Amino acid sequence: MQAPSVEKRNIWTVIGASSAGTLIEWYDFYIFGSLATILAKSFFPQGNPTVALLSTLATFATGFVVRPFGAIFFGRIGDLVGRKHAFLVTLLIMGFSTMAIGILPTYEQVGMLAPILLLLLRLLQGLALGGEYGGAAIYVAEHAPAKSRGFYTSFIQTTATLGLFVSLGVVLFCRLQLGEQRFAAWGWRLPFLVSIVLVVFSYLIRRKLQESPAFLELKNSGKSSRTPIRDSFGNRENLRLVLIALVGATMGQGVVWYTGQFYALYYMQTVLMIDFVKANQVVAVALLCGTPFFVIFGALSDRIGRKRLMMTGCLLAVVGWIPIYQDMTRAATAGPDGGPDMLRLTLLVFVQVLFVTLVYGPIAAFLVEMFPTRIRYTSMSLPYHIGNGVFGGLVPFVGTWAVKVFDDRLAGLYYPMAVASITLIVGLVFLRDRHGTELE
Repeated sequence: MQAPSVEKRNIWTVIGASSAGTLIEWYDFYIFGSLATILAKSFFPQGNPTVALLSTLATFATGFVVRPFGAIFFGRIGDLVGRKHAFLVTLLIMGFSTMAIGILPTYEQVGMLAPILLLLLRLLQGLALGGEYGGAAIYVAEHAPAKSRGFYTSFIQTTATLGLFVSLGVVLFCRLQLGEQRFAAWGWRLPFLVSIVLVVFSYLIRRKLQESPAFLELKNSGKSSRTPIRDSFGNRENLRLVLIALVGATMGQGVVWYTGQFYALYYMQTVLMIDFVKANQVVAVALLCGTPFFVIFGALSDRIGRKRLMMTGCLLAVVGWIPIYQDMTRAATAGPDGGPDMLRLTLLVFVQVLFVTLVYGPIAAFLVEMFPTRIRYTSMSLPYHIGNGVFGGLVPFVGTWAVKVFDDRLAGLYYPMAVASITLIVGLVFLRDRHGTELE
C-alpha cells in the first residue's frame, strides 16, 4: 500500500497533533515517577522510609505492568474502528486519572484507602498509555513517505523524554516557588491538577484529525481484520514476529530507556543522597540536551537501517553502565565543599540519554514496518508495552530493591544489563531491517 506523499497530506500537522497528545500523556504518566519520593510520604505509613519508597515504586511499576492489557484492548479498537478513535479515548482516560491523583486524600486522612485509590488510578494511567503510543506512532508512520519514515516518527519518540522533562520542570518550578514544606504538604498536587487543562487542549486539536489513509483504504476495500487479536497472536508467523520484536528489540530498549533516565534519578536521590532539586536539575538538563538526538538517529536510520543503531545502543549501555555509575558515585562528592559536581553528573546522565536515543529514536518506524496494516495496532502495541512496561518499568523498583538487599551500590544495574544483553544477542540474529520499504 502506497503511503501518501507529503504534498497530499500535511505531515507536519499530523505530527504536531499526534505529538502534542502523546507528550501530554507521557507527562501525566511520568509526573508520578518524578514525585515518587514525596508520594511515599503522603500515601504510605512512615515507620520504615525504605519500605514506603519501595511501595511507591511498586505502585509506579503497576502502571507499566498493566500497559500490555491496554495495548491489547485499545489495539483491537484501533484495528477495528480506527487509529484516531482509539487515541482520543486513551487521552481522556489519562487526563481524568492524573487529575484525580491530585485530589486524593492522604494516608493520614483515610488510612489504607489512600494507597488503594492511588493504585487504581495508576492502573488506569497504564491502561490508557498502553493504547496511546501505538496509535500515535502508527498514525504518523502511515502518513509518512517510506524513505523518511524514521525521521518523521522520531518526533513521536521525542515526546516520551520531553514528557519526563516537562514533568521534572513543572515539579521543580512548583517546588522552588512554594518552598520545601508547602510543596511536601500540598504543593505536589499542582502538577497533577494542571494536566487536565493540557489534556482538554490536546483533545480539541486531535478531534479535528482525519483517519489514517492506510487504514481507510484497507477498510474501504473490505480487507480490515474483524478479529485482530486472533489474527495477531493466533497466526504462527505473526506470533513469531511479535516474540522477535519483544525479545530482540523492545525488551532491551525498555531497560535502556528507564535506566538512563528514571533509575539515574532515583540512584542520585536514594543511593548518593543528592538533594531532590539538584538531582532533578541534573536529569532535566541532560534530557533537554539529549532530545534532539532522537530525531538525528531517527533520520540516520532511514539511511543505514534501524537495527544497526538499536543494537549499538544496547551494546554501549551494557558496556558503559558500570563505569558511568562508578563515576557518578565519585562525582556526588567531588564538587565545592564536598557536594555534587553538577556538570560532571549532568554529562554522565547525558551519555546515558544518548544510549536511549540510539535504541528509541528508530524503534517506532522499525515496529510499524514489521507488521501488516490490518493488525498493525494490535501486533505492534503488545511487544512494545511488554518490553517497556514490564521489563523497563520494573527497573527503578528492582534496582532500588537490589541495592538495599545486596548492600552494593551497583547491584541495581545487573538486571538491565542482563536484559539488554539478551536483546543484543537475539536482535543480531533474528531482526530483519525493512527500512525504506512501502507499508503493506
